[in-house]
Amino acid sequence: MIQRIQSVFLLLASAATFGLFGLSFAKSDQVIADSQLFSDQQFNLMDDTVLMVLFCLAGAIAFLAIFLFKNRVLQRNITLLSIVVSLAAMGWSVFQFTQDAASKATGAVEFNFGLGLPVLAIIFAAIAARFIKKDDKLVRSMDRLR
Repeated sequence: MIQRIQSVFLLLASAATFGLFGLSFAKSDQVIADSQLFSDQQFNLMDDTVLMVLFCLAGAIAFLAIFLFKNRVLQRNITLLSIVVSLAAMGWSVFQFTQDAASKATGAVEFNFGLGLPVLAIIFAAIAARFIKKDDKLVRSMDRLR
């Protein structure tokens, strides 16, 4: 059923991922020379196409998993896939930041709240996967009683 608790956590994971479109990971007071990420003084999803696609995919997968409530095994696997894609996107963003000229500029970059949203999305998806597993155990135990 859609009104299960895992649906709420999957919706929160999706919202946290899509919230990155409005928030930036980091910002700078000035334009940093030779920096691709901070050419507009903000490091956000719009700075890298791969990053935008990965986070959009992670959010869409988490949202899609809400409607797979009839097949709990598939729902759990899709939720775990969302976690893996989010981790890959976080890894890619860290790689992009470390390769950028802004990471070498000391004290020029302030990190924003957008940095925590992927972590929240992973936590919410992991909690959803846990509740999906609990739901599956409950259904299997009821099947044994019949």
